[in-house]
Amino acid sequence: MTDLFTLLPKAELHLHLEGAILPATAMDLAARNGVTLAAGARVETLYRYDDLAGFLAVYGAIARAVVSQDDFRRITFEMLASCAASGARHVEFFISPHAHPDVPFATQFAGIRAGIAQARAAYGLTALFAPGINREQGPAAAEAYLDACLALRCPEMAGIGLDYNEAPYPPEPFAAVFARARAAGLQITAHAGEGGPAAYVAGSLDALGVMRIDHGYAVVNDPDLVARCRAAGVLFTCCPSTTRFTTIWRDLTAPDHPIRRMKDAGLRVTINSDDPPFFGTTLAEEYRIAHRDLGFSLADIRASILTGLAGSWLPQADKDRLAGEWAQEIDALLQDHADGL
Repeated sequence: MTDLFTLLPKAELHLHLEGAILPATAMDLAARNGVTLAAGARVETLYRYDDLAGFLAVYGAIARAVVSQDDFRRITFEMLASCAASGARHVEFFISPHAHPDVPFATQFAGIRAGIAQARAAYGLTALFAPGINREQGPAAAEAYLDACLALRCPEMAGIGLDYNEAPYPPEPFAAVFARARAAGLQITAHAGEGGPAAYVAGSLDALGVMRIDHGYAVVNDPDLVARCRAAGVLFTCCPSTTRFTTIWRDLTAPDHPIRRMKDAGLRVTINSDDPPFFGTTLAEEYRIAHRDLGFSLADIRASILTGLAGSWLPQADKDRLAGEWAQEIDALLQDHADGL
């Protein structure tokens, strides 16, 4: 089964560059760039925390250790290499330029683009990125942030997101900046319903105009909102392992786990890895968890993969072509593994 989940072609739609830094790489970059991580930090204990706030503190410290263009190339390439090893064919990832306050955005973008090009040459995968707005810094900072990103816009920068600690930072104050992003032709998405209430999911749809919600688990607390999202075809980029650390839903086998309930309610649910080394997982492992613990049948896994491709920011012609190719490949793999299921 592990081989099957690795071999299946996939699109990764919810992945953070800074959260994908391997612990050994983080330690190496910190030592090279004179950055102090947690006191007594070691590779095997570096990524330990009990909640979203603790995770973000570690995330921020490690981000400060990435300072040169080549550092950004390295972490981008290593992240995409890990994706390829899990069967990812297309990756859409978030970046946090504001988490590197002493590094010009141009330096960061150049390194990221170099890493994408290197990974494409090595593995054949495609990748796009989306700068994430830090909601904790407020809408004025978000406006300036969008200006800086648009000034450096490149083909690989397909969209923009809203992330960092949700409560008490609702989406509505960011309506104007998201309207500007849409007008500029950027795709949009927002983290909501992970640490915040279902109202933050609704607010992201209404005020920001998104049709793609990152996490979104609290939606299950509002049946009317579930029905609305199902009817509208809202896409949810879910990350099973993350819920064990950053949400109140820590038992992946529980019958009321929101990802299981979202899938059972007919919502468009995709499986993603979020910050894989931070949570001790991989994209292939997240699919295995969905099947083993969250009640996803192999038909559900197939549907989730194709839903992710359909909800990606690739050109429609590419999605149409890949959908047929992937469906055939998935069906053949499922047939080949039928005897072991």
